[in-house]
Amino acid sequence: MAVDYHLEGQVAVVTGSTSGIGQAMATALVEQGVSVVLNGFGDAAKIEADRAAMEAKAASGARVLYHAADMTKPAEIADLIGYAKSELGRLDILVNNAGIQHVAPVDEFPDEKWAAIIAINLSSAFHATKHALPIMKAQGRGRVVNIASAHGLVASPFKSAYVAAKHGVVGFTKSCALEVARQGITVNAICPGYVKTPLVEMQIDDQAKARGIPRERVVEDVILAAQPNKAFVEYDHLAGMLLYLVSDLGASTTGAALTADGGWTAA
Repeated sequence: MAVDYHLEGQVAVVTGSTSGIGQAMATALVEQGVSVVLNGFGDAAKIEADRAAMEAKAASGARVLYHAADMTKPAEIADLIGYAKSELGRLDILVNNAGIQHVAPVDEFPDEKWAAIIAINLSSAFHATKHALPIMKAQGRGRVVNIASAHGLVASPFKSAYVAAKHGVVGFTKSCALEVARQGITVNAICPGYVKTPLVEMQIDDQAKARGIPRERVVEDVILAAQPNKAFVEYDHLAGMLLYLVSDLGASTTGAALTADGGWTAA
């Protein structure tokens, strides 16, 4: 039975939403009647087809727009937030999801990969939140949800930049939550374990190369080794957590780093 989270008429920006977790998050919001601005890279024709399909099944006449902001460029991030406000009249929900990955030993880690991961996985959340908060403050209500990772709480080898960025996202979440705690705005992080996204598919190949083992062993012995339930996290599990956080049901939850990791961080 479908749950009504009473989100009709609200407006969201979801970064990195042309595939994977971000696309699933955006779809869940649209199905609740939230108008969404998508963002991300990819084939232009596919992005438009996905946008149109999402809008076709939107509840309560919600709209689905797209903005091609580059998450490494602060001015473009500011324009993304401004676009949502100018086109849709408000901004209630910001989901900072954009992310990339690179796997390599620290002493072999390319400088440009480090810089790109910090920019997209961490700094973009700062820039988007910086420009979203004044809008939310003026409205007297807002929800910021940062997609961190179990790697925002624990570490793995060969992922120094990603782990540093995601730990930063969790810390950023807590600090922001304290700043706006009395202004009707909540700021939370979702920390998933492994979801079988295109990003994770690439990680499997990268890990196989870095460790010198077959792809199948990476899945069993590396990717899911830390998850006691030995199962990938499903998109629906994350969408349900998101809908709780952005609805009035989640009004008392702020500054939290909520896990959906099959027990990974319980040990």
